[in-house]
Amino acid sequence: MAIKVGDKIPSAKVKVVTPDGAKDADAAQLLGGPKVVVFAVPGAFTPLCSAQHLPGFVNNAAAFKAKGAQVFCLSVNDGWVMGAWGKDKNVGDSVTLVADGSANFTNAMGLAMDGSGFGLGTRSQRYAFVAENGVIKHLAVEAPMKFEVSSAEAVLKAL
Repeated sequence: MAIKVGDKIPSAKVKVVTPDGAKDADAAQLLGGPKVVVFAVPGAFTPLCSAQHLPGFVNNAAAFKAKGAQVFCLSVNDGWVMGAWGKDKNVGDSVTLVADGSANFTNAMGLAMDGSGFGLGTRSQRYAFVAENGVIKHLAVEAPMKFEVSSAEAVLKAL
């Protein structure tokens, strides 16, 4: 069952990408701050994720910060891939990258998808949420093959 507005962010083991490499973290604690924005992508280095989704949040980092939100990007990739993607896209400290390599968090959210037809296996659906103190306040899940409701611009409007 998919998570919904009003639910708490689930606890699940993930890796957070830091300048010193990927470190173990619990998603509920990591994302439990006063105001967080999380956007999930099907895969690092995939075309739409690399050309539009991640860059949109990087380019709007100051606007999110001005609204008091910390931004996280999650993907079902390992920490090394997420770290390399962050360097490739010059993410710096504008967005915190979260690796959900075993889809623990994605499954706990109820937002996994089968990307086998694209050679990807289990991946995350494309979505974004706003949470305050660990509770989902806004959730936008994309329809398959769409990129509309989880863009940086759409999420900024929801803040």
